[in-house]
Amino acid sequence: MRECDLAIIGGGASGLAAAYFAAQSDPSRRLRIVLLEATERVGTKILVSGGGRCNVAPFQASERDYWGTSRPVIRNVLRSFGVTDTLRWLTEIGVEVKLEEETGKYFPATDSAATVRNALVRAVEECGCKILTRHRVTSLTRVDDWFHLEFLNRRDRVRARRVILAAGGKALPKSGSDGGAYELLKEMGHKIISPVPALVPLVLARDNTVGGRFHELAGISVLARISLLSSSGAVQATTEGSVLFTHFGVSGPAVLDISRHVTHHLEFYRQAAVLTLAFAGFSNAEDADVSLRRLAQEFPRKTLAGALATFLPVRLAQLIAGSLAMKRVSQLSRQERTEIAQNLAALPLRVIGHRGFECAEVTAGGVDLREVDWRTMESRYQKGLHLCGEILDVDGRLGGFNFQWAWSSAYLAGQAAAKLLLSELDNSV
Repeated sequence: MRECDLAIIGGGASGLAAAYFAAQSDPSRRLRIVLLEATERVGTKILVSGGGRCNVAPFQASERDYWGTSRPVIRNVLRSFGVTDTLRWLTEIGVEVKLEEETGKYFPATDSAATVRNALVRAVEECGCKILTRHRVTSLTRVDDWFHLEFLNRRDRVRARRVILAAGGKALPKSGSDGGAYELLKEMGHKIISPVPALVPLVLARDNTVGGRFHELAGISVLARISLLSSSGAVQATTEGSVLFTHFGVSGPAVLDISRHVTHHLEFYRQAAVLTLAFAGFSNAEDADVSLRRLAQEFPRKTLAGALATFLPVRLAQLIAGSLAMKRVSQLSRQERTEIAQNLAALPLRVIGHRGFECAEVTAGGVDLREVDWRTMESRYQKGLHLCGEILDVDGRLGGFNFQWAWSSAYLAGQAAAKLLLSELDNSV
């Protein structure tokens, strides 16, 4: 049986960062630190994030950019290790970063996620941490003062004085985060907030409505505001940004950001969700009606499809115009103009599903934040067990916010685990 002081379960962003911060808190190298990864290599999700560019951090982050069971916990964790700390730390481990000013996102200067992943692995190994791949933990038990870990299809075992669980949620399961760690935590008394995909593309119903034919526009993107409606028609959530039409429905930044609310709706109500789409420039139907009347005055001979194409992609303009496409915009009846204006300012979309955890960038749900001490990220139910990253019930919006949570929570978990271990070693002498 392999024996160590600290075992870190999960070799993703938060696991690698936690290993580094733990080792940095032990400059004399007294602690034996082992990182356990379920798949063949660590940092798989890092490599595919941000389209292979890896958006390592946002310009700034606060609890308002996240959802979870405790906003105060999120706020305190982010304040303990913020964006400025992240940028300084990345520079220390050899990752030069740049700010993409138009989006407010930080990327490695190389525009390559491999730069981030390789720097993390190198930094962890140089600190003396041992990385073991193909070690999927199937059992985690506490016996006296030790945690005992068993693995899938392996005879070797590990026992550790403390454990950091950074095994992720259920998003992108091929990276190793298949949700198996939830079962380990349930056995220790933790409550798991039901996990659903977040930052995930949405599937639309196909019918003869305008929204039901968006699959015909695959590849086209527009700027728009998207709102999720309740059964009573009240707006529950709103996002703005680029919307991409696909063969299955919609994707793009605005869709990904609102998706966590939609997947919760689908999970809870077990019925389709209703979104409305307001194209850029049309805050309401009245504004859209004014624009149509102005177009009729400026271009009286233009067809409706041609008039709409002055501010929308041609194929989208034709779809919205429908049977009125070839009618002159100046000849529209009030009722026809009202109908078109409504579709410009609040086009209804019926969402019947999503693309699943396989296509999700992050998990919404996980361990209730109130069940950890944010100062140390230690479980309130199991002494010596620390949690960080996506395993917790925290999900951020698009733009580097989930990486920032990974770094911030890993910093607290890694430092605390190491300092507590060193204190325990000193007290045992």
